[in-house]
Amino acid sequence: MYRTFFAALVLLLPSLALAQPASTSTGVIATSEVELAYETYGAPSSATPVIVANGGPGLSHIYMLQNDVWLRLSRNRQIVFYDQRGTGKSKQVKPDAAWGMDAQVADMEAVRAKFGFQKFNLVGDSYGGLLAMAYAAAHPEHIEKLILSDSAAPAWKDIIRVLPDVFPDVLEQIAVRERKTSPGTDPGDQRIRDHFLMLFYSEANRDAYLAGVKDLGSTQQTGAAVQRATRDLDLTPELPKFKFPTLVITGRYDMNVTPLTAWNIYKAIPGATFVVFEKSGHLPSYEEPDKYVQVVDAFWQQH
Repeated sequence: MYRTFFAALVLLLPSLALAQPASTSTGVIATSEVELAYETYGAPSSATPVIVANGGPGLSHIYMLQNDVWLRLSRNRQIVFYDQRGTGKSKQVKPDAAWGMDAQVADMEAVRAKFGFQKFNLVGDSYGGLLAMAYAAAHPEHIEKLILSDSAAPAWKDIIRVLPDVFPDVLEQIAVRERKTSPGTDPGDQRIRDHFLMLFYSEANRDAYLAGVKDLGSTQQTGAAVQRATRDLDLTPELPKFKFPTLVITGRYDMNVTPLTAWNIYKAIPGATFVVFEKSGHLPSYEEPDKYVQVVDAFWQQH
């Protein structure tokens, strides 16, 4: 059962076991198919604003905000987070709504239009990297700079994962416990937590994360629907067309989406920058938050 779930999920964003910072504003953007919930950090300024695409698919953005990394990054600019359709507070979705990448890109475009950004910096982490690449290919005129952080490959089939090779004991423990799960029990949150057991470089960081995070916001049905709708998507031919500055980030010990995936993306995008976080797994903004802030902020400030 877990292997089926593992194949269907699972690309996540970082988080830290600290109090959630207060957002600047929240709201809802009504589209023809979904009501998209958003929240912002930082105030509008002369600095280029940012939209963030979180991981999943099927996860709320909220787990990204369990540390102060994005609060620190928003000190000089506005940063916008939103829940992708069918997740978090964006649950008002029409029954016949689409789940494919065109719909996801249209949702991000609705967020951009709501705020009136003519140009913005786009951050895509994990699965959110796939969404970010799709938006950047469809609307390059709006992208100032692009960050792909432990991103999915431009096609699902090209993601290089080694979790089963590195964590066979953990996977067996999970399978044994799931066989003992009572019928009718929703194992969604536990499965996500089980997956997080395998995402860290540091055991101390792993334990602190799992002790501190209360809700990983998993919506399995949404994740499965998005996976089915995008399983044949391949954005590889689009990457050489990217003309905007791009930063590709990876954790050296990311077993979920290995650094080779990030390296292949970096090599495909002309003039891209590649940065490795040497003491991180899949979640560098959690495991090396100071370096993450420094690297991202420096990239945004480059002319």
